Amino acid sequence: MEIVIADKSHSIYADIICNTIADAAQVRGTGIAKRKPEYIITKMENGNAVIALDDDKFAGFCYIEQWGHGKFVANSGLIVHPDFRNIGLAKQIKQKIFVHSRTKFPDAKVFSITTGLAVMKMNSDLGYKPVTFSELTDDQSFWNGCQTCKNFDVLTRTEQKMCLCTGMLYDPSKEDSKTTKTTHSHNYDKKVWTRLKNIKQSMFLKKEKNEKSE
Repeated sequence: MEIVIADKSHSIYADIICNTIADAAQVRGTGIAKRKPEYIITKMENGNAVIALDDDKFAGFCYIEQWGHGKFVANSGLIVHPDFRNIGLAKQIKQKIFVHSRTKFPDAKVFSITTGLAVMKMNSDLGYKPVTFSELTDDQSFWNGCQTCKNFDVLTRTEQKMCLCTGMLYDPSKEDSKTTKTTHSHNYDKKVWTRLKNIKQSMFLKKEKNEKSE
């Protein structure tokens, strides 16, 4: 297994990457924005993606997006092929793309919005902290990308102030010099994150039910 910075030669995997992301969204029943092969290929050609391969077999992927004229970057599209799940590969990919982001865009804030508890833990381990959406990029093109997510109506109803996703941010200007760029010591309480997620879901689903009954 190798995890490398993707380039043009890896464009042959664009279709399976997009299909794997789409399948994961359907199975989980959660909000995952759709991607097109052409977009994935562009990320590879620009050196803004990492890919995991087992010999020539696709195993996992993640890419970098820039927002707000480079002030913010996001590590998006993290996916692991079903054949390679539950072996810690997602965490390795996440670490690889995070280090690549920090190297290529050292002054940018790295952010994430996610509904996945596993991703929240990985983010927390890397030094991300939960924040309100107002602390994330105000680049409208980023939020427009949420239109293919099934929870987009929640985002629009709240005027982009909150959604079922949790916002997390790594700010390099607040980095502790005693820590490394890949390992941070942060407490991660799964019960707290799970409760937060359930509260959000309950709140929005209840509101949606009330609106339909009116």
